[in-house]
Amino acid sequence: MSPDYIRILDHALGIRLSVEFTSEGREITDYAVVLLLGRGEATETIRVYDGAHGHNEMHRYTPSGGKQPGTPFHSGTLGEGMRAAIDEIKRGYREMIEGWDRQ
Repeated sequence: MSPDYIRILDHALGIRLSVEFTSEGREITDYAVVLLLGRGEATETIRVYDGAHGHNEMHRYTPSGGKQPGTPFHSGTLGEGMRAAIDEIKRGYREMIEGWDRQ
């Protein structure tokens, strides 16, 4: 999947939200909602919400360990989970990045 859109959440801090999805008709069949942090020349992945296994999962990332195992995120459809993930990142991205920094 390539990004369907990228939204800048905080230009000064280099924080972006990337959304990729596939669909059949109106139904979302897969998605990835990614919180990204630009640091100099590097881009760090902070958190990923996805539907890669047919259900909604959230993956935390750490600076030293990278991608962590997925945990269930939302019990609804993949489309509902994708929209909930976007809202959660928009509301809580600062806390998510602070948690990533503490790892």
